[in-house]
Amino acid sequence: MSGHRMGRTNEDVRRELTAILRNVKDPRVASAMLSVVRVEVTNDLSYATVYVSAMEGKDAAFTAVEGLKSAHGYVRRELGSALKLRHVPELRFIADDSIEYGAELTKKLRGINSATE
Repeated sequence: MSGHRMGRTNEDVRRELTAILRNVKDPRVASAMLSVVRVEVTNDLSYATVYVSAMEGKDAAFTAVEGLKSAHGYVRRELGSALKLRHVPELRFIADDSIEYGAELTKKLRGINSATE
């Protein structure tokens, strides 16, 4: 597939997964404020690696990933019905700490900014 089409597919899967995660009933997923950071779909659409981050930190993201692994069938079914793909990719969830890192970086920058004033 061309690079443009793969980028569009990655973004479509990310957008739909964000909407689907709001409806997952597992308490490990529902209690965490999750964000789908990035999705990487393989060229043959057989696998999709989903990077998930939580506002509460990496530990909450790890717990949410365990909940997402148990709700894998539901999430994949909903993704297939939303995207109308011929083949729905197998989902691999990975915990990411990018939201926590970004918040920490912003806090440091604000500290530097207030120190210079």
